[in-house]
Amino acid sequence: MLVELDFSKGNGLIPAIVQDWQSGKVLMLAYINKESWEKTLETGEAHYWSRSRQEIWHKGGTSGHVQRIKEIYADCDNDTVLFRVEQVGGAACHTGYASCFHKKVGRDGEINIVGEKIFDPEKVYRK
Repeated sequence: MLVELDFSKGNGLIPAIVQDWQSGKVLMLAYINKESWEKTLETGEAHYWSRSRQEIWHKGGTSGHVQRIKEIYADCDNDTVLFRVEQVGGAACHTGYASCFHKKVGRDGEINIVGEKIFDPEKVYRK
């Protein structure tokens, strides 16, 4: 039986939660469309839909910090996926942190940065 993801609910996009396959740490949330889903299955590396650039985005294509798919789970409604990945280079976040969720918000709304930068985005992306 093949999974049939339901891309109709989100105007062609569904959320992809990305988790480190060994530690279980949530690395990021992104969106996939049918084409990026098929690319992910074809290559074994995560591909997403960039809502800001309106194009398919191969995670790590520029930085080298690709995400090798280890496991994929679909939720009960087939409208969200969980990618369990091997994060090459140790950083999923384009700002240089291991996880995009590196801003811990206190009850007062104050942000505390957790973790250390793994790479300098200025050097990696030549901004």
